[in-house]
Amino acid sequence: MKRILLVGGGYVGLYTALRLEHRLAADDVEVTLVDPENFMVYRPLLAEVTSGTLEPRHAVVPLRAALRQSRLVAGRLTDVDTDARVATVEVYDGEQLRLPYDHLVLGVGATARLLPVPGLVENGIGFNSVAEAMYLRDHVLHQLELASAATDPVRRARALTFVFVGGGYTGVEALAESQDMAASVLRGYPRLRREDLRWVLVEATDRVLGTVPPSLSAYALRELERRGIDVRLNTRLDSVEDGVAQLSGGSELPTDTLVWVTGTKPNRVIADAGLPTDDKGRIPVDDRLRADGLDGVWAAGDCAAVPDTVAGGLCPPTAQYAVREAKALADNIVATLRGRPTHPLRYRNRGEFVTLGRHKAVGEMLGVKVRGLFAWAARRVYYLSQIPTWNRRLRICADWLIGMPFRHDVVSLGSREQPHAAFQQAAPH
Repeated sequence: MKRILLVGGGYVGLYTALRLEHRLAADDVEVTLVDPENFMVYRPLLAEVTSGTLEPRHAVVPLRAALRQSRLVAGRLTDVDTDARVATVEVYDGEQLRLPYDHLVLGVGATARLLPVPGLVENGIGFNSVAEAMYLRDHVLHQLELASAATDPVRRARALTFVFVGGGYTGVEALAESQDMAASVLRGYPRLRREDLRWVLVEATDRVLGTVPPSLSAYALRELERRGIDVRLNTRLDSVEDGVAQLSGGSELPTDTLVWVTGTKPNRVIADAGLPTDDKGRIPVDDRLRADGLDGVWAAGDCAAVPDTVAGGLCPPTAQYAVREAKALADNIVATLRGRPTHPLRYRNRGEFVTLGRHKAVGEMLGVKVRGLFAWAARRVYYLSQIPTWNRRLRICADWLIGMPFRHDVVSLGSREQPHAAFQQAAPH
């Protein structure tokens, strides 16, 4: 029996495992998936988790429910011996497991790309996980509560200033959905007006959404500015300390909210495990997804430098490409096990969508530019068709249908971050 070890439970790990289960009998191979979490985050839906449009659990896919034949190990990769073909994994209690393999698939994804900005680590909010998306929602609602009760106009203005750094897909979607949510719940805050809230988008380049066609980028910029969002192009964040965001050019923004969404970098677990990487921390692979110079090792997704055989250069680190890479990788592993020739990955980008809040989006489908309500609806249909398992599709569809006629919920569950607070208050002094 051949042993296939998958490291990373994101798009690459899950879709590779699903493909292997579909194409190989359970008695032919042993497939093991390793990840610290027991779920896959469907990242295109994180912005809707922040706005409360989507139940947080519905934006993830439970790995144990999706995979029927594979073994799941909840742990973190710490070392790989490529000569002996053994990977070491640390599980929750600190125990070290040694997992032998015949084929190793690395799909550990990426983490936030931080720059040496003073105060960023201490005061910034990321947007890479369900926990961060939920925290941002609770934080925005908490700021509205603070401002509603504040008597100091300076303190009030600082609470109602929200700064997002990064004008790519994630930054624009997170800001647009957050603003929509905040505007929707203002009915419950009679002391606050929509004009009191200040939303600022800081982007270091000369346009937002730099990977979409210029016409769509310009449309998105006009839509953001029409909604009162202060877009600062060709601007960088220099520091965020003592409640003040200092921008290049000398401008200052007193704020309690700094959301950092300037992109990602390959997960450092690859380098920590002793595997060779390029100058950006990615594993170099060939067009078959085989790691260069490592027999039996495959890689795909954000942690790999995958050649784009159609457009040239490297494949972009998007969910769309990661899913196709995973399926091609699984097919090549099956071909290798059966002694058949492998095939290069050939995939052409089918387009992208970016939500700008409720009933508004921009996108491109098969070369056709779309925007407005149609783009918003097409985005939902596309992502609904792509998320694994009918269970999750039905839950997401139910969330969307039930939420359409109603405003956003004003409930903040930030107290869940302090589950022992009630005991501490009740304890005798």
